[in-house]
Order: sequence, then C-alpha cells, then structure tokens
Amino acid sequence: MSATPEARNVVLVHGGFVDGSGWRGVYELLRADGYAVSVVQNPTLSLAGDVAATKLVLDAQDGPTVLVGHSYGGAVISEAGNHENVTALVYVAAFAPDKGESVNTLIADPPPGAAVPPILPPNEGFLFLDREKFAAAFAGDLPADEAQFLADSQVPWGLDAVGEAIVNPAWRTKPSFYLVTTDDRMIPPPAQRAMAERAGATVTETGGSHAVYASKPGEVAALVKKAASGATA
Repeated sequence: MSATPEARNVVLVHGGFVDGSGWRGVYELLRADGYAVSVVQNPTLSLAGDVAATKLVLDAQDGPTVLVGHSYGGAVISEAGNHENVTALVYVAAFAPDKGESVNTLIADPPPGAAVPPILPPNEGFLFLDREKFAAAFAGDLPADEAQFLADSQVPWGLDAVGEAIVNPAWRTKPSFYLVTTDDRMIPPPAQRAMAERAGATVTETGGSHAVYASKPGEVAALVKKAASGATA
C-alpha cells in the first residue's frame, strides 16, 4: 500500500455503553503535540445514525484526518471512514466488520473459553451491561471509582446499532492500525487479532482492559500519531 499524506487532524469515536468523555486523556496528549482533535458524541441508537454523526464531524475537518474508533466505534469508522478526508483508520480494541457483517454477527461465535460480556437482556430496545460486573468486564485496569462511574453512567446501546450491517468497509481501501488489548474481557484478544489480520492492519499489542482508551492514553496516542505520520508499517 502506498504512503498516505501526513494528517494533523484526528477524530475520535467512542463505543457502546459509554460516551466521548473517556477520550479525554488521548485528546489532551494529541492536542499537546499539535493535532487538531475532535470527539464524536454518537447517539448509539443506530449504526446509520452514528455514521451520520461522524460524517458531520469529518465534514468540518480542513484536510487529511485520522479516524479512530474504540469497540463498537470500530464499526462506525469502518463505514464513515470512506469520507474523503480520512487517510487512515485506527481501531482500539474495536470491531472491524466486513461487508454484510454487524457487531451481532461478530460476537455470535466467541472463541472457546472466551469471557462472556455481562450484557443484560434487551430493555425497550436497548442494551446495558450489568452494573455489578461492569468493572471486571470493561474496565479492569481503571481505578475502582472511575470504573464505577462508567458503570453508573452507561449510555443505552440501541439494538439497531448492534444489528445493522456494514455496506462498504473503509479498511479495504485505506491503511488501518489496530491496538489489541491482551486482557480484554469484552472482545476476546483472538477475535481482535483475527479482525486486524483480515484488515491488513499494522498491529500493536498491550496488556490492558477493554477501557484501554482511558487507562493507557499514551499508548493509544502513540498509535494514532503513527497513523497520522503516513506510515504504513
């Protein structure tokens, strides 16, 4: 794959159950290094709606942009990443669906022995994680009070967001980078590696929970800067 233009813009997309505030550490590190950083507050009601919200932010960028997604945000950036301003994709412990796949299809057949996320049965068309099990499953390496706050401030995750399929995966035509979290109890590490390999992504691995975007902002920011540099390996 040929070299891509250097990017000075970064757009961050959060995943399910949380909002964009978890990107604060990554945001501050990138801003300190001179990047223009925007955080998408996707409603997580439907994939189409979240892609539309992300494209609104991408429209506002003034040039080459790195698009970053955590968890379900990876599905969002896989579709929204076709935007002309996007030069590279960064997946942070994220889903990277192919055409016709959704988060539902990707979690339907977990690897043997993988942890099962404590997702409660749908309530009025929305999903939540069990608050008592949230910290262990999602945020095992965050301070207990921060993990509790995330558990108690969950954003309802719409069934349409989980079930809608990707139409045109941007990773098929644009460079991608993937941060695998080896202690993840939401998306099994073997599944992360398989999606990264399929996408032809440049892979970095780190010990960390699913909340690595908040617990290890320095490592996330470093991978974003690698993607922004136009590097492809």
